[in-house]
Amino acid sequence: MDRRHTAPWLLGLLASLLLAVVGLAGPVVPAAAAADFQDTVDYTLTNQSGKDFSGQQLANSSFAGAVGKGANFSGANLHGAILTQGAFPEANFSGADLSDALMDRTDMSHTDLRGAVLVGVIASGGSFSGAQIENADFSDALLDRVDQRLLCAVARGTNPTTGVDTRASLGC
Repeated sequence: MDRRHTAPWLLGLLASLLLAVVGLAGPVVPAAAAADFQDTVDYTLTNQSGKDFSGQQLANSSFAGAVGKGANFSGANLHGAILTQGAFPEANFSGADLSDALMDRTDMSHTDLRGAVLVGVIASGGSFSGAQIENADFSDALLDRVDQRLLCAVARGTNPTTGVDTRASLGC
């Protein structure tokens, strides 16, 4: 190939790569992975206080920076959801699937987490003060040591979905 034909082709390739790197060309993910996120809803930085999300399919949805005081998420599927820097005091997450959720710096004070699955959550810098956690499963969760100790003080029961003892899942 002579240089007249190589340069435009090479520039086009470089431009495509640059756009992919900076995200302007859209996500570069397999179609199956992209399908997982097509039905998600973005509640980032919104006020969802008092709203009813009970039983809803909210896997991989974003509630980052959202306020959800007193919201009802009971029985909801929040697998892989992003709740980072959210405020959910007094919310009801009983029986919810929060596995693999990002919950760092999230206010979960006085929440109802009874029977919830929190396997693999990342919740560093958060607050679980006053949370009800009977029958919750925190297996492989990343929690601050202070929260882990506070949760251990009230932990009891066995998660009905996973069969895991709450105290054991917290490493009490």
